[in-house]
Amino acid sequence: MEQSTTNRKHIRAWLLYDWSNSAYATTVLAAVLPIFYSSVAAVTLHPETAASYLGYTHAAGMLCVALLSPLLGAVSDLAGNKGRFLFGFSLLGIVATMLFSTIGRGDWLLASALLVLSTIGFAGSNAFYDALLPDMVPPGQRERVSAQGYAYGYVGGGVMLALNLAMIQQPHWFGLYSTLAGTRLAFITVGIWWLVFAIPLFRMSGAFGKPVPYRSGHGAPSTLAGKRIRELIRPGMRNVINGFRTLPRYPQLARLLISFWFFNDGINTIILMATVYGTAIGIGMTDLLVALLITQFIGFPSTLVFGKLGTIYGAKRPLLMSLAVYLLIVALGYFMTSAWQFYVLASMVGLVQGGSQSLARALFSDLIPAARTGEYFGLINVTGKFASIFGPFVFGVVGQLTGSVRLGILSLVLFFIVGIVMLCTVNVETGRRQAMQSTMDGDEREASI
Repeated sequence: MEQSTTNRKHIRAWLLYDWSNSAYATTVLAAVLPIFYSSVAAVTLHPETAASYLGYTHAAGMLCVALLSPLLGAVSDLAGNKGRFLFGFSLLGIVATMLFSTIGRGDWLLASALLVLSTIGFAGSNAFYDALLPDMVPPGQRERVSAQGYAYGYVGGGVMLALNLAMIQQPHWFGLYSTLAGTRLAFITVGIWWLVFAIPLFRMSGAFGKPVPYRSGHGAPSTLAGKRIRELIRPGMRNVINGFRTLPRYPQLARLLISFWFFNDGINTIILMATVYGTAIGIGMTDLLVALLITQFIGFPSTLVFGKLGTIYGAKRPLLMSLAVYLLIVALGYFMTSAWQFYVLASMVGLVQGGSQSLARALFSDLIPAARTGEYFGLINVTGKFASIFGPFVFGVVGQLTGSVRLGILSLVLFFIVGIVMLCTVNVETGRRQAMQSTMDGDEREASI
């Protein structure tokens, strides 16, 4: 009974973290910062130059995360305490986010530096958050809990976005004198929100003390646990190299990873390019922001539904179903001409976005050797981020060569088709046995220590 109560506390804490940091994804990355960057921080630059600088800044931040994630994931496995890394990256993201409120007109260099830091904090903390799923949630519950995490994120991010948009559009409601003051307050509130609701997971994961206990079947903490970080760098780097080298030992995991590269690139490109695409075909900014809110709040119940489907049927079948819906979204997006159609597509994205991402995360957690979750989730993050370059690149090249953004969006069909075909080749039960046998034999530490 005590163990069951402990598990519930761990699960609630894990869920709340998605609620907390999704405010950054919705308010900062998707809605407020792009406008603030061009209209305030880079107001002294030519608009096209400002847009390019923002793009370069995003790329620089993701490159830093891509280079750091697998190494830090491996180190966290060796140290036996992912919570401290989660806390450190979260704190970096929180502080950088709140410092956006200090940016003045023309401070584009400071804004870019803070965006790189906040990106490292946000994406880096997510790598350790994902890696805590198999540590804190027993098998058989991961599909449901992973989906609940995304659902919590949709609601938390949506609530905060609605509040922040009210601050910006109606600053006098909050005793503020201008839209700019409302924007600055929005950055501060996002940081506070992120910090307050992350505290339960910080405590449960051992950020302030003893790490979360290893569950049965997850092995014991490494003999390197408790050493200083600098003493773990060399074995951590060996683990990264070993992760690439040993991946062929887990062919089902390797197939899932290839599938993920393609379909996740398609999903991320839709997220990143939706506003650009909508603007290019004449959709107004108000309609775009409303559509973003629609996606958030439809995503909450639909992600829970996909979690239940994953529990009943396993993660693979409902994941395939969600990717088929994405194929339909891309096809319909090619013919879209009006705002109401954009609302329909936003609703469809809300139906499957959280479900597809949560099911993929749960599926990975079942196929990864138990004692190397940080290392392999880091590997998934780094390769996924490098792979995510190609979707926007293909979108841009096709659109530029053909002179049609519609053909650009249609090109994403290829990413989903390849992802679906590769996912169909994954044998989940075989992959689970391979991961479990690796843990039982102790192979996962070979050449690492």
